[in-house]
Amino acid sequence: MDMNRRSRGKWRGAALAVLLTAGTLTAVAPGARADGARTETPVASTSPVTGVTESVVRVKVPLPESAGPRPAACDWLSYLRYRSADGPAASADADRILVAQPGILEGAGAFDSVARNTVARAAEQGRHIEFWALDRRSNCLEDRTGIASGDQHTAVDYYYRGKQVDGRTFAGFVGNGQLGWMAKLGIEQTVRDQYDLLAAELPNQAQRKRKVLCGGHSLGGVITGYFAAADFDGDRATTADAGYNQCAGYFALDTTVSTSLADLSGSLPDDTNLPDIGLGYGVVQAGLDSGALSRTLSAPVLLNPETMTLLGIAGMDALKDPDAEASLPRYLPSNLNIEATHRVLFSKDTAAFLTGKPAVKDFRLTNGAVLGALLDDNSVPLAFLQTSVGFFDGGPIADKSFPVANGGTQQPGLYGTAYKAIPDRPQGPLYTWRNYDRVGDPDDPGYRSADGTPFTGPGEEVTDIRQLARSLAEQPLDFTEQYFPTKLVTDIQMSTSPQVKKLVVHPDGLKANPVLTVLAGEGLLAGRVPPELRPVIADGYQHLDVLTAAPEQNNGRPEPVSTSLAAFAQAPR
Repeated sequence: MDMNRRSRGKWRGAALAVLLTAGTLTAVAPGARADGARTETPVASTSPVTGVTESVVRVKVPLPESAGPRPAACDWLSYLRYRSADGPAASADADRILVAQPGILEGAGAFDSVARNTVARAAEQGRHIEFWALDRRSNCLEDRTGIASGDQHTAVDYYYRGKQVDGRTFAGFVGNGQLGWMAKLGIEQTVRDQYDLLAAELPNQAQRKRKVLCGGHSLGGVITGYFAAADFDGDRATTADAGYNQCAGYFALDTTVSTSLADLSGSLPDDTNLPDIGLGYGVVQAGLDSGALSRTLSAPVLLNPETMTLLGIAGMDALKDPDAEASLPRYLPSNLNIEATHRVLFSKDTAAFLTGKPAVKDFRLTNGAVLGALLDDNSVPLAFLQTSVGFFDGGPIADKSFPVANGGTQQPGLYGTAYKAIPDRPQGPLYTWRNYDRVGDPDDPGYRSADGTPFTGPGEEVTDIRQLARSLAEQPLDFTEQYFPTKLVTDIQMSTSPQVKKLVVHPDGLKANPVLTVLAGEGLLAGRVPPELRPVIADGYQHLDVLTAAPEQNNGRPEPVSTSLAAFAQAPR
């Protein structure tokens, strides 16, 4: 998410960009509203965290007509609602409600683990709280039919080979020419959507001020900052509508509550299609309006809807049978986009990247190892995609020197500091995945880098790969965001322009409420947050671990992110 410091080299900046997820909704429960303006549908889950009820809520909040033509689904806002199974059915009766904005290229499904853990932790202490994981409006464009089929090959055939599922044919990934309405989805519309959703779900403003905690992950912290400073009735003299008066407090997950991207430096690659903001606000906006500039954030490889979809598909069999040998690498079609993605993620060195040999399909991998290779911090090169889910097992392991070599040459903001590893024997043994809670066990080979440095240890592994797979493949709202609005980033980049500055009507709103800042110990902001914020540091965590960490940690202590959020939700206001 840095828009200030850039990496160098065509491939050094390539990124995978988290995941597409999908799930099948259960039938509407008796008494659930479906009045044409709001629907709430229970979600069935295999999560081991019991006592938490999940539903997907959709509320009709149309865009203004000036936005132009758009799919009917895009006039609805959606969120995942998590609550205590023993708690009140009505949100207004909950003790607290945490409302979370997702980060860049991130959807509501990414919050599943932290939401469940937080609600369960509070319930253990006798408090019934809710956690609302918001989906941005642009997620309305995603088609989850293939993944919802439950069969990995069916999903591949649906998205990439034109085969039908339940009589439906994939319409294809949406092109820039069909996204004129997204030229207006900037920071102003994003915070307006949050306000309208809160007002619709909790009409009593005094109640919102007393019960709602506003926050988010990564870019979600910046969005929360703009929300806190916003005015929603056009009259700065009346403050009941001000953003800070919709919240009792703020929370920031590996981010800060601010109106600047400075704290998120180093996390967006060079080769995304972000326009040159030096052109000025008016020129950039004209380019978005005309379609001369891309209305969604993407890159030639990895950061685009076609390749993001692969992550949700990989999660399907990693959830169903993580220890079985994977067929996915060989079953995928061969095209430039997928081939380039494979090479960026699974090349041992520059020579392997240039020649494509050995390729990922030349190795025998379990379903768990495929997903681990895509998202573990010892494999994927980019810091904002990294989780700590365990390590490879079953055969020889080598240092991965592409796109950067191990040994201190990494830029922490972009690549992270974890040494990268890769299986080293094509056509060899079946490479398995050692889950986070088995790292350091007596049978652990204890793999080391060529310089003798251990690749990992139990204190650096915090996320259960099975539950990561569940979040990817089982959730009805995506873990990722295939069509991220370019304007949302360019607006914040140009925060000093008059058009954006005018949105910060109540700058003191950022400090009007208590703030909880929780940082990943090895995440994007490691060592760079002002001490006066008094952050909670989750040791060993990477950027995504603050959302995905397991409730049971290897050190025997309570999971720190959900524990801190539950305590913050219970503090008197």
